Amino acid sequence: MILTGKAKVAGVMGWPVAHSLSPRLHNFWLDQYGLDGAYVPLAVDPEHFPQALRVLAHLGFAGVNITVPHKETALKVVDQADAVAKRIGAVNTVVVRGDGSLLGTNTDGVGFLAHLAAARPEFDPTAAPAVVIGGGGAARALVAALTEAGVPEVRLCNRTLARAEEIAIGLGAAVRVINWVNRTHALDGAGLLVNATTQGMVGQKALDLDISELPTDAVVYDIVYAPERTPLLAAAAARGNPVVGGLGMLLHQAVPGFKAFFGAQPEVSDSLAAHVRAGLA
Repeated sequence: MILTGKAKVAGVMGWPVAHSLSPRLHNFWLDQYGLDGAYVPLAVDPEHFPQALRVLAHLGFAGVNITVPHKETALKVVDQADAVAKRIGAVNTVVVRGDGSLLGTNTDGVGFLAHLAAARPEFDPTAAPAVVIGGGGAARALVAALTEAGVPEVRLCNRTLARAEEIAIGLGAAVRVINWVNRTHALDGAGLLVNATTQGMVGQKALDLDISELPTDAVVYDIVYAPERTPLLAAAAARGNPVVGGLGMLLHQAVPGFKAFFGAQPEVSDSLAAHVRAGLA
């Protein structure tokens, strides 16, 4: 690590934040490219989050990434949010500009699409409907990204119907909300299934979804990366579906932030993935 008085400093704000792999990820790139800088975890409770974000410029920070539970609050605190963050309704990357003002954006959707294209280059998002399971911020970011990518129909399904309907507002006519009891039938004719919930994560129950009506050539994507092979992905792979785990989304969504913070365009590589994967052990 190179760390001088001229170092650029960035970090990740969350509560809690000890579990975050972002420091491991960004510091790998800093070492790889020989950059003078550091990326640190910042545990900030919700009560003090707005104040903490506002003092970044005074502390010399180049910016921060934002994780739960602060993403929606960050949208209200930044001086300016770009169109992507406004559409998603949440900020996951804050850049401190030269005049000290804060610019907010959201790279979750960009990271998702970049990873999907890298992992399954044969996948054509415009060819068939997509099904997204979930009702949180990740689901909203992914639905927004898929509509921008030209998916003809995004079928959004969540246990709480009102939450899905809330997410669908403002995301366009291509978004169709599906009642939870009809989730299996929603898979008929789909070209992509995305689990945008925490179901299947270590310590969580498996996603309650029968995939028997999903075409066997449809891509199954799970944003969960611990474990890398979730019950959903295992079931999909067993019937011949191409599958994609969530670790790559974590890596790809970090690319724009790192470039903004440290001024270098990083590469998502096998060595990076192996390094970050080791942090899951």
